[in-house]
Amino acid sequence: MRSVYITKHGGPDVLRLREESTPEPGPGQVRLAIKAAGINFADLMQRMGLYPSALKPPYVPGFEAAGIVEAIGDGVSGLQAGARVAAMLPSGGYASHVLTDSARVLPLPSNMCFEEAAALPVNYLTAYHMMVRLGRLEKGQRILIHMAGGGVGIAAVQIAREVGAEIFGTASASKHAVLREQGVHHPIDYRTLDFATEVRRIAGPAGVDMVLDSLGGAATAKNYELLAPGGKLMIFGFARAVAGDRLTLTTVIEALRMPKFGPRQLMMDNKSVFGVHLGRMNTPAELAVLGQELEDLLRLYAEGRIKPLVGKTFPLADAAEAHRYIQRRENVGKVVLIP
Repeated sequence: MRSVYITKHGGPDVLRLREESTPEPGPGQVRLAIKAAGINFADLMQRMGLYPSALKPPYVPGFEAAGIVEAIGDGVSGLQAGARVAAMLPSGGYASHVLTDSARVLPLPSNMCFEEAAALPVNYLTAYHMMVRLGRLEKGQRILIHMAGGGVGIAAVQIAREVGAEIFGTASASKHAVLREQGVHHPIDYRTLDFATEVRRIAGPAGVDMVLDSLGGAATAKNYELLAPGGKLMIFGFARAVAGDRLTLTTVIEALRMPKFGPRQLMMDNKSVFGVHLGRMNTPAELAVLGQELEDLLRLYAEGRIKPLVGKTFPLADAAEAHRYIQRRENVGKVVLIP
């Protein structure tokens, strides 16, 4: 089998393709022949050494993949060799094959291709978990989605559109036409405008009911101030830490500018702050929650209500170039590796 390893922390060139033996599944495991693997912004942060709870190099990154069940370990029921599946992984997706617990695998709808399936688990689960399960977003409410042209961003836009929310989305101007097609009512060019000033101009003093904060740093304080009473701030990323290929002074400064929220402040403001990290949801009860949410998303796909937008694919051997592409903020939608 072929795998791409993070050999050490640093720029994209630390990603190296290696040949190794194909493992056999143990009890409760299945082996997948991967046909497509999703890349997430968290992968870039792992590579740079900025991701909390990441493994120690060398290791194979990749939180999601889609492919065919090739072998089944003892004690696995409900799956057969040859089944087309999607998997949410603790790591190991940047490979031609992967072993995973059978509880992390779900069969695909017959009309879903592998590239779309690889774009769904992390991005759509993250958005759905924040907006639907935790946030209870409702029709007519206002939501601000940062990095709206990325993988989680497009997923969040589609879910908010189905709910019937009024959508604000930040992205570079070149991505605004696609965002409007996806359902964003108010695209905001964060490169030429202050997003907070623009949201206030459009929404007025009432603000917004929910913000999906993938930026972190000083932006988080702005996002909190934009919330209406009863509003919910969902913190799930720190994109402002990724200013180059490695840890910089900018990263440290942005981390220090991240606000701290106290119970009294939240109580007096009637606002809520949620932290979301799907990678830390590993107990049987948490995996059951994620499994149910993934089933909900696959049903929405089968009904034609959501559809992952795969912006670009790269061969597995070009994983480093795929990282550069995302780091330059060139992608619209999901970037996928093809083994």
